[in-house]
Formats: sequence, structure tokens, C-alpha cells
Amino acid sequence: MSYVETPADFPYPWYLRLMFRRQRRRYGRELEPVRLWARMPAVFLAMSAMYRALDRASARIEPALRSLVQVRVSQINGCEFCVDLNAFLGLGRGIAEDKLRALPLFEESTLFSEREKAALRCAETVTRSDRHVDAALVSGLRRHFDDQAIVELAALIAYQNMSSKFNAALGVPAQGFCAVPDRLPPHEGEKT
Repeated sequence: MSYVETPADFPYPWYLRLMFRRQRRRYGRELEPVRLWARMPAVFLAMSAMYRALDRASARIEPALRSLVQVRVSQINGCEFCVDLNAFLGLGRGIAEDKLRALPLFEESTLFSEREKAALRCAETVTRSDRHVDAALVSGLRRHFDDQAIVELAALIAYQNMSSKFNAALGVPAQGFCAVPDRLPPHEGEKT
């Protein structure tokens, strides 16, 4: 249960109640973070529009890599729900379980391509408050991504940081979508 409970009879607008009905059909339940964000309908709609824009079919970052980045950012920020849901979505996008388990140690792993490592390096640098993006990091990104893809990657990382920090701040627990991230080992400096 989250730190802030939303009563079952919370007066959501009709269009959000329709969305909850779709969630129950798709996932078998309502997603707790959505119930929390939807307490502020205008903010929720803006956030949803941003996610749809980042997760579109024509994005420069392929779906599996988007999922890897989102899981990694969520691990660093200690968001159990985000790791759970994004790992579940990643499995559906063809990511192997062993690759998801290896995420905290991606630098040393042979499971990740150099393109994936560059994106994950960027995700870690942007997410950790003790690191800063520098010319060397951007140069490494440019070996694998054009400028448009770098902008999209930065936006995806920023979005996932907002989402995972919101959920972690409110204590949103995992909802049992994916057994893979079951307490992945913490990496240096991560929340446990």
C-alpha cells in the first residue's frame, strides 16, 4: 500500500474512470501510480501525453532499449513499481530475463551491446546526483546515436526520473507484474 491512499470512491472525472476500466481489462487491476497521478487530472493528462510521445513507434530509441533505460533509472531511484512494470514490458519487447538481472552490472556484462551500454551510461549519469554529463559521455553517445536520438534519450531519462521519484516518494509498491526484478542486488550508491 502506498503512503497516500486514494479512496475507492475518489471523485475522478468520467474520462479517467474509463481509463481505469481499460487498465482493469489489460492488467487485471488499476495501476496505483495512475490512481495517485489522476488525483491531479491536468497533470496526469500532460504526463500521459509525454509518455505516449516518447514511447511512439517512430522513436529513434528502439522499444527494448527504452525499457532497459527505464528499468535502470527505476532501480537507481528505488522505485519498486517502476522496476516491476518496466521489466514486465521489457520482457514483452524481447529482453531476456538474464539481461534484466544483469542491468546493475551492465558495464562488465557481455549481454549488452556497446549501443546499450552508451545509453545506460547516460541514464546512470543523469540519474545520479553525484555525476554530471560531460563531453566524453556525449562523444560516446554520438558513436551510436544521432542528435535527435540523444535528445529523445535525455527526455526518456528525465521522464523516468520524474515518474520513479514520484512513485518512490509515495511508497508505491510493486504490483506483481514481473518476477525478474525480485530485489536485484543494489549497485554502488543505490537505495536498498
